[in-house]
Amino acid sequence: MYAIIESCGKQYKVTEGDVVFFEKLDTAEGKKVTFSNVVLVSNEGKVQIGNPYVKDVKVEGKVVSHGKHKKIIVYKMKPKKNYRRKQGHRQPYTKVEITGIKTAAKKAETTEKEAPAKETTAKKTTIKKAETANK
Repeated sequence: MYAIIESCGKQYKVTEGDVVFFEKLDTAEGKKVTFSNVVLVSNEGKVQIGNPYVKDVKVEGKVVSHGKHKKIIVYKMKPKKNYRRKQGHRQPYTKVEITGIKTAAKKAETTEKEAPAKETTAKKTTIKKAETANK
């Protein structure tokens, strides 16, 4: 079973037990996090695609840690103009372990074949027919 979820403006393919690096989330380490924006769910060959999201499906995870990625060097230069700028950037991330994909259980629908409303309508029609015959 796997799901495609949307978080932080990106889409991630996750399965139970995966460790995923999301952009910085405002959740403390060790706390649970729930992703309700599920775009697609595949369970034993059955695929559910959302419009835009699948209803009643949630992906749960546990925040393992927070950190920063490797440094990226941003270098700007204009030749012959003595213009050089060097800047570094480290993107913060949140490491999340996926604990489960929860789908809502389908409720068994009970249908009543005989409705009591049919009996009352039958009585009303016979009364109306009798009244029109008397006129």
